[in-house]
Amino acid sequence: MSDGTDLSDKDVLGLAESWRAGGRGVAIATVVETWGSAPRPVGSHLAIDDTGHFEGSVSGGCVEGAVVSEAIDVIADGKPRLIEFGVADETAWRVGLSCGGRISVYVERLN
Repeated sequence: MSDGTDLSDKDVLGLAESWRAGGRGVAIATVVETWGSAPRPVGSHLAIDDTGHFEGSVSGGCVEGAVVSEAIDVIADGKPRLIEFGVADETAWRVGLSCGGRISVYVERLN
């Protein structure tokens, strides 16, 4: 899990690379599109390892759990995913995105 440190996106990517170089399976989640009131801007990153440890943020905490779960699947099968969360989406309410906006997050394995 995250240690609560607010790392810059550059630091998150560097950390992800160090995890990968150390032999961990790693995925990067990136905010690729936002609409309305979105908690994090386009280009925000979340690094996730194969044990579920993560650093960074794609949503200010409201959908990270769902993104981490998807990322673990991406690490396992190597297939990138584009996932969307929005206030009208049942999943978004379940994971806590109630800010009124929508976000698209691209999740890919770091090779």
